[in-house]
Amino acid sequence: MFKLAVLFCQSLLVLLAVTLSQSLLAQSVPQFAVDAGWPKPLPNDWIIGQVAGIDVDHNDTIWIVHRPHSLTAQEAAAIQTPPTALCCVPAPSVLQFDQEGNLLQAWGGPYWDRRTSSWVDDSPSQVWPTNEHGIKVDSEGNVWLAGNGEGDQVLKYNNDGSELLLVIGELDRDRPYQVDSSDTSRLARPAELDFDEVAREVYIADGYGNRRIIVFDMDTGEYKRHWGAYGYAPEDSALPPYTPESTPAPQFRGPVHSVRLSDDGLVYVADRTGDRIQVFQKNGDFVEEGLIAPWTLANGSVWDIEISPEAGQAFLYVADGANKRIWIVERESLELVGEIGSGGRNAGFFDWVHNVAIDSEGNIYTSEVNEGKRVQKFLRTE
Repeated sequence: MFKLAVLFCQSLLVLLAVTLSQSLLAQSVPQFAVDAGWPKPLPNDWIIGQVAGIDVDHNDTIWIVHRPHSLTAQEAAAIQTPPTALCCVPAPSVLQFDQEGNLLQAWGGPYWDRRTSSWVDDSPSQVWPTNEHGIKVDSEGNVWLAGNGEGDQVLKYNNDGSELLLVIGELDRDRPYQVDSSDTSRLARPAELDFDEVAREVYIADGYGNRRIIVFDMDTGEYKRHWGAYGYAPEDSALPPYTPESTPAPQFRGPVHSVRLSDDGLVYVADRTGDRIQVFQKNGDFVEEGLIAPWTLANGSVWDIEISPEAGQAFLYVADGANKRIWIVERESLELVGEIGSGGRNAGFFDWVHNVAIDSEGNIYTSEVNEGKRVQKFLRTE
């Protein structure tokens, strides 16, 4: 009888310890509530299309890049010939908002000029991505764009888009698109980028064609280094189809869709259809990998990565357009500990959530492609 009592007490203590551990974890995982009024309505009957990039700059203003040409004739009825309805008009590609959702500026082309009833491209040198994909603003306020169309490069503009400061990736008009992950002068549909501003380096997720991270000088565009999955030299041959039971592929399955640098010098890479995050040192040495929703077969589960801003940067936020949610991942273990949203059309729900960004207060901003065509703000509540 005494032994049974001891065993019961031990079991109870284990249960209490597990419950306490789960409770502490639940308390520590950030919680969010959607701000359904963000952003505020746009002027000029503007409407946004697929939003393929979002970023929060050092002043906590929010930047997006969208695809005006992704709008249907019904959505952009006011620009049809003749106009089929009063609304709407595609907004310029790049828009900047304040914390309250007020529009601060909009630029980038081609855009629709209502005065001339025509598309206008007044971007410097008329260099613009054929398919906008990814935006990042550096500490000097310069705006960097990527593009996953054929022949797209990485472009660095000044803050109001009036000057093209740098182009990364040579463009051969006779061969606008060629996959070659060993080519250090050309990109193949780059998806996103991030900066090491102390070293003055830009890291590019390259991308939809190539299977690598490639690093350049962020002032001169000089090539520095590149690597593929596990730190190997990238290789472009076909891979067998992904299955959840298969051994992770020795190369990125692609698209290599996002790259983020942490404060402690690690590089986090999204291998979208590989359903995984790989972690590296800045020199390309492999550290570890984590599988995220590895059951996912449709378009992959790791679309974008953001890192929480508090000391220690305890969490990763992973946009998953296939499963239509934001995963909360413990950075140290790369284990799932929470999620935000699910599939749906109401505020706080998602279609193809494509990107995630975070401000200094820990509030989250998301962007959607496919039929989502919107941005949302989630306030951190605890």
